[in-house]
Amino acid sequence: MNKVLGLTLMELLIALLIIGILVGIAVPTYQTYVLRGNRADAFQTLLGIQLQQEKYRLSNTSYGTLAQVWGGVTTSPRGHYTLSITNLSATSYTITATAVGSQTADSNGGTSCATMTLSYSNGTTTKTPAACWGE
Repeated sequence: MNKVLGLTLMELLIALLIIGILVGIAVPTYQTYVLRGNRADAFQTLLGIQLQQEKYRLSNTSYGTLAQVWGGVTTSPRGHYTLSITNLSATSYTITATAVGSQTADSNGGTSCATMTLSYSNGTTTKTPAACWGE
């Protein structure tokens, strides 16, 4: 009896089916990890602006605008978020990072992480949404 070498069409189709299933599972998981990793862009930027706010406040009577404390740059260093500072006073401020592009799909446990804020008021810092900050 002659032994046939090689793959049959059925074996090839089964291999392609298995590869397709693995890719179908792996790609969405990879995309979730990329979005979560990009969230660090917001963390670092918001905390950096907070440090600059405290530095600015040491020599001024109120907290500063984005132009005064962050050089007027309105996007995060890696470009995944736009930045703004609101609710400025002598005792409080709110820094907001709003996701742009594909980063708007970022979420954690059903909580959207497209808009992240760091608020300071009378000595208390609040980070929202807490699920996105890992708190």
